Amino acid sequence: MSHTLIIGTRDSPLALWQAEFVRDRLVKRFRGLTVELALIKTKGDKILDQALSKIGDKGLFTKEIENALLDRRVDIAVHSLKDLPTETPAGLRIAAITAREKVNDVLISTKWKSLGDLPEGAVIATGSLRRTAQLKHLRPDLEIVDIRGNLNTRMKKLDASTWDGMMLAYAGVKRLAWEHRIAQIIPTDLILPAVGQGSLGIEIRDGDAVTTRYVRALNHPETEAAALAERALLHELEGGCQIPIGAYARRVDGRLTLDAMVASVDGTIRLDARASTQDLSRAASLGRRLARKLLSNGAREILDAIRSDPA
Repeated sequence: MSHTLIIGTRDSPLALWQAEFVRDRLVKRFRGLTVELALIKTKGDKILDQALSKIGDKGLFTKEIENALLDRRVDIAVHSLKDLPTETPAGLRIAAITAREKVNDVLISTKWKSLGDLPEGAVIATGSLRRTAQLKHLRPDLEIVDIRGNLNTRMKKLDASTWDGMMLAYAGVKRLAWEHRIAQIIPTDLILPAVGQGSLGIEIRDGDAVTTRYVRALNHPETEAAALAERALLHELEGGCQIPIGAYARRVDGRLTLDAMVASVDGTIRLDARASTQDLSRAASLGRRLARKLLSNGAREILDAIRSDPA
């Protein structure tokens, strides 16, 4: 039986890669299935002259696509999971999470080979408060400049600048074949990734049994468990794109282990914690438990201070 599904996606090169990746896997797996793409502009794509931390809105890169899902203009939304708020709109659900790419951040630089090689006062570009806080914690001497735009735009801005380097997620760099620009893949024990970094979240309408059957075939259970733990932690901390929170869940010696950190924006304070569980079905509980541990150890005061003075 033939069937057609429409994927809603942003029109950036990386978003298109992600949507095409899901489309190609679906049509390869299901004979007779046709998958089309619908391009949708989001608020985050339109506002490029402000830092993400200044806009102060959740769902910057997802809300318009989710509205298209609810309006039945599209059947599937493919997101970078790190862009998805932890509260899914009523009527929608995350039906599948794809196998995760390497979660690390990377240093892009033609001048230096690693963070350790950067000279005092080096200038590093990033659009992420999470990266900024962790970089400043490691190297208080660094000058951080804000950068916006899709990956290709950021590469052009770096090449036209006098900056010493730029921080990006490995997953996007690899997916768009920019790996030759990587100076260093930064270990997660130095800089923890964003919640969900490296994974794709496939969102559909709740109750859509036909689409569920298709997209669940792309779900990766181990990645799903890791994502549930990280997103539960973020939800418990009430964090978002504008809050310096990092997390990384993965299997270690048969256990789901979750590392997380909360930092002040200037990097002077960084709180780290770890927890694990043998039972993958308790992934969300693991995330909530670790969040409460961080809050009791001082994260509440850090986050309250950031929210009261977002500048």
